[in-house]
Amino acid sequence: MSTQNTRSWVFSRSRIAVAVSLALVTAAANGQDAPANAPAEPKTLSKVSVAAEAEQSPKIDRVSSPKFTQALIDTPQTITIVSAQVLQQQGATSLSQALRNTPGVTFLLGENGNTATGDSIFMRGFDTQGSIFIDGIRDLGAVTRDTFNTEQVEIAKGPAGPDYGRGAASGYVNLASKVPTAQSFTGGTASYGTASNARLTGDINHRFAGSGTALRLNVMGQDGDVDGRDFIERKGWAVAPSIAFGLEGDTRSYFYLLHSEQDNVPDGGVTTLGLDGFYNANFDPTNPTATAPGVVPAPVDRESFYGYRSDFEEISSTMFTARFEHDFSDDMTLRNTTRYGRLEQFYALTGVNALNVPGPDPDTWTVNRSRQSKFQENTLMTNQTNLSIEVQTGAVGHAITTGVEFISEEQYAPLYAPASLGTLVPVNPYAPDLPNAPADYAPARNGAFSRGETRTIGAYVFDTLKFAQQWEVTGGFRVDTYDTDFESAALTGTAPNQVLTPLNLQTDDTLFSYKVGVLFKPVENGSVYLSHAISRQPPGGANFTLATGSGNNLNRVDIDPTEGSNLELGTKWEFRNGALAVTAAVFDSKNENELVADATDPAVFIQVGERSVKGVEVGLVGKLTDDWELSAGIAKMDTEIERGSATQQGAQINWSPELTFSSWTTYRLPFGLTLGGGVRYIDQVSRSVTNQPTNTVNTPTAPEYWVIDAMLGYQVNDQVAIQLNGYNLADEEYIAQLNNGGSRYIPGAPRSAVLTLNFSF
Repeated sequence: MSTQNTRSWVFSRSRIAVAVSLALVTAAANGQDAPANAPAEPKTLSKVSVAAEAEQSPKIDRVSSPKFTQALIDTPQTITIVSAQVLQQQGATSLSQALRNTPGVTFLLGENGNTATGDSIFMRGFDTQGSIFIDGIRDLGAVTRDTFNTEQVEIAKGPAGPDYGRGAASGYVNLASKVPTAQSFTGGTASYGTASNARLTGDINHRFAGSGTALRLNVMGQDGDVDGRDFIERKGWAVAPSIAFGLEGDTRSYFYLLHSEQDNVPDGGVTTLGLDGFYNANFDPTNPTATAPGVVPAPVDRESFYGYRSDFEEISSTMFTARFEHDFSDDMTLRNTTRYGRLEQFYALTGVNALNVPGPDPDTWTVNRSRQSKFQENTLMTNQTNLSIEVQTGAVGHAITTGVEFISEEQYAPLYAPASLGTLVPVNPYAPDLPNAPADYAPARNGAFSRGETRTIGAYVFDTLKFAQQWEVTGGFRVDTYDTDFESAALTGTAPNQVLTPLNLQTDDTLFSYKVGVLFKPVENGSVYLSHAISRQPPGGANFTLATGSGNNLNRVDIDPTEGSNLELGTKWEFRNGALAVTAAVFDSKNENELVADATDPAVFIQVGERSVKGVEVGLVGKLTDDWELSAGIAKMDTEIERGSATQQGAQINWSPELTFSSWTTYRLPFGLTLGGGVRYIDQVSRSVTNQPTNTVNTPTAPEYWVIDAMLGYQVNDQVAIQLNGYNLADEEYIAQLNNGGSRYIPGAPRSAVLTLNFSF
């Protein structure tokens, strides 16, 4: 089938299916309305929808997606949910900060010549940046996501494919948005902290008396610097209005908008000169050509800024969602969701690279700097329909969820060249100046660009069978038919005689993924399960980029999708009448079809590579007593390249620490005072993937570290509370993010504090 015919086939059926889906919802609404005087009854879907609880708790019983029909205790998968209450207690305002509550997550800085911005996460041994969702819909863009409009953050471990299509073998992250509820309230926060960080949020929900209509408005504004970093700034605002009709009725509809703006000074990192593990041949006393043999360089000031005053990052994001729900009965619910989203990110930042050592005098040393510019525009249009059914067939109960999704995603990136700055002058690593770039500096288009577009039709069905009172079997599959087009124009030749060389590529395929689990409940408050799932990632599935050739590029159109799988044996228990949950799981995750250099021709890469992550994860969340709350998790991972090149065979996977631990606890005293605190531990993180000696490799690992945080809160009255958060109380110096080449890093934030006023009416 040709590209043009494939496009026509996809879009014609997408339009028909979207129309049919909307017609089903409209017909259901018109044909199934309750009598005008009939009292509203509690509906099945209300138990699944995320809503404010009368009594707050760090323990959440269900995920927000209708694709999960069972409570967490009866879901055969490791899923961590970070509640809005925990986010508020910790003063966590971004997704990256929220993810500190689950073990097994690390953060990256990027390639040697490119800085990764935003939520660049690595989970259970695999890159998970492309598997971030909002309300079950993929959220594109390498940006920092704020949590002001987030009800809960859900971290699912295991392949993402069965739930959401193409994705990472490690799992995915989903943010559940705040929507109108049936209770009126007004709340908000005002905070100020070190590094002149000021932030305001507001959350207003109003239900119109005598109706099922409610309005909700969430707003956020912030301005300040970054603790421990010179000249880095974070400034932005956001607004999220929403309206709901038919709350607690048979037919409900939600319309919500999220718009945010950010105006930041980005961070290009600090040179790793002098850190533990730093290596440069010029300091090696065994190197006969060394210019400073035996010299042990001192680390640079962690606050150093190597950029220009004109470095900037501008982000604009708009997302509109319309969601319709209808209960045909207490056992059957139809949901249809449509979303349009658009995100623009434009930045120019300066990163540090190679070190120049002409002699032993540190005053003569310099580091090279590179100017990086990127404009990226992501556009998303999707329509999803889900049907949830509970039915009894003889002695077997079924909880079925099935649906169809139509998704169009596009990423456009014109190339900008910072030619107006000319050659970047190297600077002394210990005393970097702050160059004043020309006042009229603006990155200029040079004609090069890339554009990738993926259109997907996905269908799925899952069923949880309950029988013999104590047994449950969950199984199902998803099929995705996708079509990816990629076009680009690259500059070739030598300036000033460069020309644009176009490239047009296309690929399409059908992806199949599944999950199956067997769960046994020895008692009502406990379960033991065994589950298995697979997921696939096709060429261009993570970055909308296609390539040709025989090199080490998983975006090549001639290769098959990589396949991730996860086998998990786990148990979940609830205590104190469901107020406390304890979970444990052992898992074995694999990723196959990775590219490996051919033994006979190292220039040719073939799909025989495989890596695995085996481990155990234990979690505890909830109330130990009525006043003592705890959320904690620990994970131990054993990673290995099972099939790879000669230098990688048997090596550990990078960015995957063997041991990670996270905890947060609060205790409420009887006179309105609340004490809280947490400890995080990240084991040594390997940067390079090699089974060779690393004594001549620059910064092959990031050292282990502990971070201690604390919180002191006081409830002034029913409406007002004061909260003081202290971070990194021991002032631990650590590497928060390291780049692939080991030449630069982002330091962890030093000791800092934020004072917050929380109010609710």
